Amino acid sequence: MNPSSPLASTRRLALTNWFRLGLFVAGGLAAATVRAQSDSALPVKLIQLDDRVRVEIGGQLFTEYIYGDGSSRSYCYPILAPDGTPLTRNFPMKKVAGEETDHPWHRSFYFAHSEVGGVDFWNEGTGDNGAAPAAKGHTVVDQLFVADAQGLPAAGGDSIRVTDRWLAPTGVLVCTDQRVISFHGDASSRFIDFQITLQAPADKPLLIGDNKDGTMAIRLAEWLTMAHKLKGATTGGTGHIVTAAGDRDLAAWGKRADWCDYHGDHAGQTYGVAIFDHPDNPRHPTWWMARDYGLFGANPFGQHDYERLPDKHAGDYSIPAGGSLTLRYRFYFHFGDEAAAKVAAQYADYSAGH
Repeated sequence: MNPSSPLASTRRLALTNWFRLGLFVAGGLAAATVRAQSDSALPVKLIQLDDRVRVEIGGQLFTEYIYGDGSSRSYCYPILAPDGTPLTRNFPMKKVAGEETDHPWHRSFYFAHSEVGGVDFWNEGTGDNGAAPAAKGHTVVDQLFVADAQGLPAAGGDSIRVTDRWLAPTGVLVCTDQRVISFHGDASSRFIDFQITLQAPADKPLLIGDNKDGTMAIRLAEWLTMAHKLKGATTGGTGHIVTAAGDRDLAAWGKRADWCDYHGDHAGQTYGVAIFDHPDNPRHPTWWMARDYGLFGANPFGQHDYERLPDKHAGDYSIPAGGSLTLRYRFYFHFGDEAAAKVAAQYADYSAGH
């Protein structure tokens, strides 16, 4: 590459900013982003396009990280099982006959929270309460590049490095984040490792408010949901929820555990999605926002809602001015229920730094 070319300049700028943010250490990223490897691991290919990064595993589409479609946040869509079965809802990215159209801000796979610096970054429009529309916050990508295992820009890399700005409705900067999103898989499973570092402004602390609406989330396909009521009628699929602590189905909502798994049957096969809470995350084990209609997420900031505490600020979390908070999660997309997929063993591997 010509060192004076625009592409070379862009890569130098991105790399300089990442090192300035202090996200790299000698020898590469911290252990939390080390991916589990096996002899059967399939090759990963990331293709950077104008508004998204296409992720292929073993030559097949797995997902796309979409960041330039004008939405309020970046997200991954679709999420495909190794056999090509879609595991997340299509709406609002695509309207499919018969599919539910509630909560249009539930875009497949995403990170968001309802109270960050006093701004709602979870809901859109009227939100859940149907009140008059109120302006909501949104995130904007500043930098994005595909990187290799050392975090260096590389066309053949297997992770995405992103820097975002979180903006209030007025355009005021609330905070920034830096993300590392990596992918791997084999013939029977797919994985996404998601690391995000939230950075408070230099001149004031950043308060993340106690609220159930958050945070590291996925909205599942309707056949994968539990049977549930919608407009007075029973709908949904054959799904079941189970946590590492043994809480199941409706009892899993708001409970704390190392991991949570959501699985169901479709066309004669059982599919599942597990989310792992990294042991170094604050307030580990986290609370689970696991809904019967398919919203499924880890939320370390919803304590008063989940535990029904009188103190509405019990779960508030303050990042000091100029400080940061790092959160790490792994998504495990598998065949079978939590026992057949050995979810507990997979979590033990993850928690050990693999």
